[in-house]
Parts: sequence; structure tokens; C-alpha cells
Amino acid sequence: MSGSSTSVSTAANLSSSEAIVAADFGRTADGVLTQLYTLRNAQGLQVSITSYGGTITQLLVPDKAGTLSDIVLGFDHLDGYQSPTYTKAGPYFGALIGRYGNRIAGGRFQLNGHKYSLAANNNGNALHGGVHGFDKVVWQAEPGVSAEGPTLRLRYRSPDGEEGYPGNLDVTVVYTLTHDNTLRIEYSATTDQPTPVNLTNHTYFNLALGSSADVLSHEIQLAADRYTVVGENQIPTGELRPVAGTPFDFTTPQPIGSRIAQVPGGYDHNWVLRPATKLRSAASVYEPTTGRTLDVETTEPGVQFYTGNFLDGSLTGKAGIVYGKHAGFCLETQHFPDSPNQPAFPNTILEPGQTLASTTVYRFGVRSAEQEA
Repeated sequence: MSGSSTSVSTAANLSSSEAIVAADFGRTADGVLTQLYTLRNAQGLQVSITSYGGTITQLLVPDKAGTLSDIVLGFDHLDGYQSPTYTKAGPYFGALIGRYGNRIAGGRFQLNGHKYSLAANNNGNALHGGVHGFDKVVWQAEPGVSAEGPTLRLRYRSPDGEEGYPGNLDVTVVYTLTHDNTLRIEYSATTDQPTPVNLTNHTYFNLALGSSADVLSHEIQLAADRYTVVGENQIPTGELRPVAGTPFDFTTPQPIGSRIAQVPGGYDHNWVLRPATKLRSAASVYEPTTGRTLDVETTEPGVQFYTGNFLDGSLTGKAGIVYGKHAGFCLETQHFPDSPNQPAFPNTILEPGQTLASTTVYRFGVRSAEQEA
């Protein structure tokens, strides 16, 4: 963290054990000052989010001994997120992703008879909003308070034509750190022209960060019976294949590393969540040495489970930790990849007069020795 910090909460609107603190986080390459906002709840959980990319830079949660420590990959200073090495690697640590999370084949789609070309920034395909996606913009930030706990509201207007996408898109993202140790992310958006939208967050978790160099021993369960089969360069073929009898079957808890060798390149796929009309379970994760647990719920139809396959040790993050292969995992709640070119997939086209509304929650806990037995 750089610069001086300032409390932006008062005793009238937060309990004495809760807080929101703002601090300068550095200037972007073009001179824009960014801020870092740290939210703390009554249990001591703490999340830091910067206005640069809406990025989660730190998340402190307790282990089974009650010790708070950081469980997400990232950097202490803005410079880390703008270095040439980071830009080349493109891991999107902790960032908000848009306009379109995941891949669009060939960087092209057709809408209402018009052909649109996007930045082909990933093996000839469009990935995570393009060269200058939502992860690289400075959001307008407004810290506040809700009945559930401290909040950070972020706003950004994506102008018509940005990265090739049509229409002015107004996006609001609200982070809430609740009293019951949940980080809730609420997304909303409106547009003045039809446009594809797929918003998500790209946090890398390691529930034993600092004591385990990878996440292969984490046990994960996904509430999905099918996944989207991909072909060349991770573009979906259109097939939704049952996970039964494959290394993609996480309908019961499995160590991440138990079958990863059977998946060329590692896990970087979209799982099709079981249908629901409201917030429902997407994933549950357990780390045996710390006892930490992570439960994810979402209103989205899919989740991209990614195992940090492209991390190669070239990036050194907080506390001098080198991020090697599989140093973290992502659970990116989302609509499916390449949906604008896949008519059978859930619709991602936002129309004028509509409001996109999406919620994802990350709930943190610990599993006791008795529960482990």
C-alpha cells in the first residue's frame, strides 16, 4: 500500500470492530491516481480492493487456529499490476472482467445483421474484454455501509465502440463484506444498444497461501453434471458433455491434483451449473492443512474453474511469494464462453431497457477436527 490512509467510516454507521479505510494506491501509466479500499467486518475478515480494475488485492481470513492470513494472489502496489512482465503474462489477478469474460471465437460476432470485430488478444480470439478491458480501467469508487456490512460501489461507463463492442454500457459492481464472513459481489449494467455482456471476477485463491506453493491438494466439489467441451484454443464446440466417468467429475469432493494430469494443459473449462432461478451453489473448496473452506454461490449459469496453468514463476507477489504453476485457482462465475456465436447457449445479449443483474457470493469458514474425522 502506498500513500497515507484515511478512515471513511464513522461510529454512527459501522460497529467499532468494522471499518472502511481508503489509501492512495499509486498512479496509472497515464497519471490517474488510484485508491485502495480496505473493508473489515466484526470477525476480523478483511478485503482490500483497488479502483484500478476493481481488483481484489488482499483477502485475510482465519484458519482453524484462528490465525488470519492472506488467501489471494496479487501485489502490494499498483506497479505490480502494470509491469511489463505482468502485462505479458496476463493472469488478471483479482480483477473485474468485462465487457465479456472468457473467449469469443476469432474476436468476431454478428448481431442484428451487423458484424463486429474485437481485439483478438488470445491466440486469435477475444479474451476478457480485450486489450484494455475492465481490468485496466479506473472505476469510480464509493465506499459505504449496508445492513449486512461495509460496501464498496464501483461504477464505469464503457463507451460505444470500446474494444469493438457496440453501445454505451453503464456498469455498477458492489462488493459487500458481510457479518457472516461472506464477500458478496453484485453486478448490474444497462446499455443504449444491444451488446454482449458477461461480467465476472478473476480472483486466484490459495487457501494455504504462503505455506503451500500450489493448490493441488485442495479438495473441490462443483455443482455441475456437465461441462462445455472445447476445441482448439479453448473455444467451445457447442457440446455439453456429462462429467460422469471423466476427470471433470467433481460432483463429489476431489483433490484438484488427483486427475489433473489427464487434462491436457490443466483445468480451464466452463462447468454447466444445475438449473435454478435464484442464488444456488456453484462450488465448495476445502484445504486440509489450514481447515479453511470456501463456498461459492451464484445466479450465473456457469463457472470457469481454472487452475493457474499458465503461471510460470515469472511473477513475484506479496510477501515475496513466487507464483509458479497451479499457485492459485479461479472460480469465475459466468455465462458460457463464446455465447454470441453459440445460439444454443444461454443468451448474453443485453438490450436497451433491460438491466443485467447478477450476484455471486464467496463464503469463508473452517472445518473443525471433529468434522474432518
